[in-house]
Amino acid sequence: MDKNVIIGFVLIGLVLMVWMWLNAPQPNALQNLQDTLSTQYQRNTIETIKEKKDQDYLTRKIQTGSQDTLGKYFSHLKKGEKKIIVIETKNYRAEIATNGAAIKSWILNKYLTWDKHPIDLINSPESGEFHLIFYTADGKVINTKDLIFEVNKSTKRLNSLLDGDSTKIEFVLNVSPQSRIFKTFIFYGDLYSCDISYRFEGMERIISNFAYQVTWESGIRYVEHNSVEESNSAKTFAYVGGELSELDATNFNEVVKDSNISGRVTWIATRNKYFTVAIVPRGKESKRAYLEGNRERLPDEGARENYNMALEMPFMGNSVESDRFTVYLGPIDLDIIKEYKIDLDKIMSLGAVWIIRPISEYFIIPLFKFLRMFIPNYGVVLIVFSIILKIILHPLTKASMKSMQKMQALQPMMTEIREKYKDDPQKMNQQVMRLYKEYGVNPAGGCLPLLLQLPILYALWSVFSSAIELRQASFVWWITDLSVPDVITKLPFRLPIFNINEISGLALLMGITMFIQQKMTVKDPRQKMMVWMMPILMTLLFNAFPSGLNLYYFVFNLLSIAQQAWINKKHKGEPLRKVEPKKSSGGWIAKIAKDLPTKPKR
Repeated sequence: MDKNVIIGFVLIGLVLMVWMWLNAPQPNALQNLQDTLSTQYQRNTIETIKEKKDQDYLTRKIQTGSQDTLGKYFSHLKKGEKKIIVIETKNYRAEIATNGAAIKSWILNKYLTWDKHPIDLINSPESGEFHLIFYTADGKVINTKDLIFEVNKSTKRLNSLLDGDSTKIEFVLNVSPQSRIFKTFIFYGDLYSCDISYRFEGMERIISNFAYQVTWESGIRYVEHNSVEESNSAKTFAYVGGELSELDATNFNEVVKDSNISGRVTWIATRNKYFTVAIVPRGKESKRAYLEGNRERLPDEGARENYNMALEMPFMGNSVESDRFTVYLGPIDLDIIKEYKIDLDKIMSLGAVWIIRPISEYFIIPLFKFLRMFIPNYGVVLIVFSIILKIILHPLTKASMKSMQKMQALQPMMTEIREKYKDDPQKMNQQVMRLYKEYGVNPAGGCLPLLLQLPILYALWSVFSSAIELRQASFVWWITDLSVPDVITKLPFRLPIFNINEISGLALLMGITMFIQQKMTVKDPRQKMMVWMMPILMTLLFNAFPSGLNLYYFVFNLLSIAQQAWINKKHKGEPLRKVEPKKSSGGWIAKIAKDLPTKPKR
């Protein structure tokens, strides 16, 4: 290869390495996340204060203290009988408490934490989630998590629902004989969501500012081994007017918020790596959403992000109809969340919208699910997927390998040209390009399959990092989870720059196969260092990638090695032939002129 081609290969490699470096999740030691949420962060979000008669309802933080914060209307509701109502379905086990009429627990039946415990998505079991906040006529900010609701004494403590079943549970906050707030839950036996509605009776003289909020104040619990990687996936969202607003707390000990999201709110949501909570207003429109989050440090270089979110709803006094909301608490599963037909799948991290996401959503995930119908092991599915992709790319890779084989055969002549014109680089390049043209060699032909694989590789990384189907999917031996790195040993130190102390077995195998490929294809002595450098760098970069991605790349490399060996054997000793120059036909103008009728001579 001439100098420009080498530079081109190096630049392509650098682009690939930088992209992988920027997207590589950092390793993290074991963390314990059981009930460690700080009560100081469970702050009430309320957007308030009278400034002008026509001014919107604004948010501000309310710090609760020892003083009376409930005022004359709600102080008597701080005490009362506390009950727990349990709802069991095939998908979850939920607990609703009379204090706050809040969701105290939401355990998913089909999923486990990384250490095989039941997953409870509620991050603040003491106060629960999904509360009502409003400003009162006596100048108090009321959060209903501090109040005791009543529930009908005949309500069953345990409700077991089958597919197609549903049940309704109504809680009442008796503010006065004339004023009440009704909070009603409807649970369904075959869904991950429930419906929650509020109805106000005689509250028009108590609730001020013509607005209230429904809030989710503590995000959702972390359930994965690597808290840094889970934090990299954690975000909060608002889907307003067909546009997605996203809030990501990336800096430690810095509160970020967005309180200016106005318009027709379709939903708000927060997520960790594989699970989400979404609140969807039904019927009456919400015109504003509030998002807030922060990132805090955990022991052993860990991290956790906490998010608050709220919907502002209009309050016009007594209403016969209830304000209803659908609350989804479940997996970020493409098939499940698409059933709600509200574009909730936009929270999925499947790559760039116009390039990568279509490959992930319409090719990789459907193909995986199709193969999974016949193959019970996702590792085997990946191997079959690698074979299918290799067959699809075979014509391109075959042409690329033949081009590289010709390049190797041209090396003696190229060396002779470089020696002859070593003092005239411009002349040397002209002669090298003439040589390429005479023998029909495309110096960039070997790059095309790599460039075509890059979007697929990125899409695979996105799928393996976010698709819940691959979570905790085992393959063989030490590979017990295809969505995380397969660690075979730990170093007593961290490698500089890459910050690595855990070694992935599949990344090592992938690097070895890449080295074999380089040895088979790179014959130029000046590129000897590249034979070693690229496999080592790629091994280090892929070391923190999901083991499923490394399995795919390892198998793909094995197939490429076999393909290269077959092509080398088939074309071994084949003499180089010059390409016959194409005869010019004079261009399309000459062709048209040839077909025109000629004027007869007189």
